[in-house]
Amino acid sequence: MHKSTLEQWAILEKVVEVGSFAKAAEMLHRSQSSVSYNLSLLQERLGVTLLAPLGRRAVLTPAGEQLLSRVSPLLKAFSYIEMRAANLQDGERVRLNLVVDGIYPRGRLFAILRKFQQRYPRVQVQLTEVLESTTQSSEAFAEADILIVTRRHDVTGRGEWLMNIDFIAVAHSEHPLLCTDEPLTEDLLGLYPLIRIADSGALSQPAGDAWTFSTVDAAIEAIMSQVGYGWLPEEHIRAQLNHGELKTLPLSHGIRRATPLHLIVKQQLTPPDEPVSFFLSLLKE
Repeated sequence: MHKSTLEQWAILEKVVEVGSFAKAAEMLHRSQSSVSYNLSLLQERLGVTLLAPLGRRAVLTPAGEQLLSRVSPLLKAFSYIEMRAANLQDGERVRLNLVVDGIYPRGRLFAILRKFQQRYPRVQVQLTEVLESTTQSSEAFAEADILIVTRRHDVTGRGEWLMNIDFIAVAHSEHPLLCTDEPLTEDLLGLYPLIRIADSGALSQPAGDAWTFSTVDAAIEAIMSQVGYGWLPEEHIRAQLNHGELKTLPLSHGIRRATPLHLIVKQQLTPPDEPVSFFLSLLKE
């Protein structure tokens, strides 16, 4: 059997937080004698002095500080479990499964997730990043509540156009393609690898002279390292463009391309519950 309980450690944490037995008893809706008894029992069973008086306050001893620092994460985890149980009992959503194409702007995505977490701190978010070529029969698609994907077909749900992602043809500022006075013809471009972004499921498909990378970040790093040139999502490389590390290729045409993203809510969630509705409203702001 354990010598101490989480309840006793929680009482100790509260006493240290407010600085006195009386205030802790009031906040915990206990009698002061109950608080004192539990802490005396805790120290007696452990054989360690955890608290010491400092003026009118009760403060941790060095041993108490060391032990409580180890227990505090357990108390937080236990509180989280109780909150999850309360959600389940009330029939509230406890998890939101998202599938988001990797070309969606990261800064915008995490700003939305932060606002959602502040509004629904008890709802756990499961985020899966995919690329256009990812098979839509995968487990992530099957379990998703909300999808932000390029391809609208073969997804069961109610969807709509969300936004266009602008791609721009770029190379490193010191790449040979940007150090020549010659027009950038197809023959000249063909001397260097085209960097493209594709999921591993597309690697077996013919890609000409293209080099394929399975993440947006890897493709950006490849072009930053002067491996080749390519079309990259403009919002993902805004800083590199502003600093002059990446530069737009002076093509006669086709410098920009646009890829549409669709917002899809799985059919089982229509009408959507409150957390889903709030998340959708953030995406459409």
